[in-house]
Amino acid sequence: MDAVSQLPLTGERTVPGIVEENYWFRRHEAAYLALRPYCVDAFVLEAGCGEGYGADLLARGAVGVLGLDYDALTLRHVARAYPSVFPARANLVALPVRSSTVDVVVNFQVIEHLWDQAGFLAECRRVLRPGSRLLITTPNRITFSPGRDTPLNPFHTRELSPAELADLLRATGFDVEYLAGLRHGTRLRALDEEFGSLIDAQVAVAVSGEPWPSGLRDAVASVTAADFAITTDDLESSLDIVAVAVTS
Repeated sequence: MDAVSQLPLTGERTVPGIVEENYWFRRHEAAYLALRPYCVDAFVLEAGCGEGYGADLLARGAVGVLGLDYDALTLRHVARAYPSVFPARANLVALPVRSSTVDVVVNFQVIEHLWDQAGFLAECRRVLRPGSRLLITTPNRITFSPGRDTPLNPFHTRELSPAELADLLRATGFDVEYLAGLRHGTRLRALDEEFGSLIDAQVAVAVSGEPWPSGLRDAVASVTAADFAITTDDLESSLDIVAVAVTS
């Protein structure tokens, strides 16, 4: 099934199956694959499921996955494309779930879009069972919008540094079990050398509106989730922050 053709691009939402989007899709997929073991035999709530590819991946081994999103068109697409996911419309600061009923909450590349981040985390803590986990990823403000307090990305309301995310989690009653950073692995670092910066080269093409150079397009098409590394070293230079937080 060609799931992509059924859901329009927004300029921010990442979808599978588009060559020019492949770098961003694989970067997100890497986090889903790395943290999927937490979801095995668990009832999972994904807060901000987007296109649904991640929720579908997590559903392979989970007891069930509830995919929440605010956009009705997106949810209709999820229902058609991913029958293993239970989609529902929701405001993420008012989760439509009873307290202490969820084993894992997943929130990947979403918290930076929210105005009330503390309110959202409080809701996550409310719906999670005691001792259960929140899995979260978000762009690292220090590298995503360097030297700025306001995000470069117009879709983002507040980006966080690793320390800021950890502080926010602790302030809302979570214990931070794991804090790491996603970065380029060996092959992507080689492509950075070739193009100056693989990310900047993609952004330059998108801004210019010019056709993609074949070499750059081929390089982007070749990226896999395995080309990214998630480590606890030098968090400040990471591209995305990866956190696992536990309810008390």
